[in-house]
Amino acid sequence: MEVILKKDVAYLGHADEVVKVKPGYAQNYLIPQGFAILATASALKQHQETIRQRAHKEAKKVADAEALAKKISEVLVKVPAKVSESGKLFGSVTTAQLSEALAAAGIEVDKKDITITSEVKELGIFDAEVKCYKAVKGALKFEVVAE
Repeated sequence: MEVILKKDVAYLGHADEVVKVKPGYAQNYLIPQGFAILATASALKQHQETIRQRAHKEAKKVADAEALAKKISEVLVKVPAKVSESGKLFGSVTTAQLSEALAAAGIEVDKKDITITSEVKELGIFDAEVKCYKAVKGALKFEVVAE
């Protein structure tokens, strides 16, 4: 018996997959629990249309994320920090500070999506990585300046 999975099921498959299972498993567990629906001809046709539409939306999100990554890579952000006389920072530059600096430049990014690639303890130009969408990442250059 073929069913279309609505949710991920351990040891069986992921959501939106069409899988073959024993009739008892489908009728007594998967369908009543809402994990799957019966794979009739009309359900399969509707499922294919849903996947096609979802792929179109996914492509648009990836294109938007790539545009954002390109915009981020073109910007040099200045982050002010308190500095000692020898040029060492008091503390460190955080992702929250980078997020605020990007917001000031007109780019909205959540601080959780920013990863600083090296430890920032002095003045200079450093690199960070910004996760825009799933596998799309942008390279951010930022300069630490004295406050």
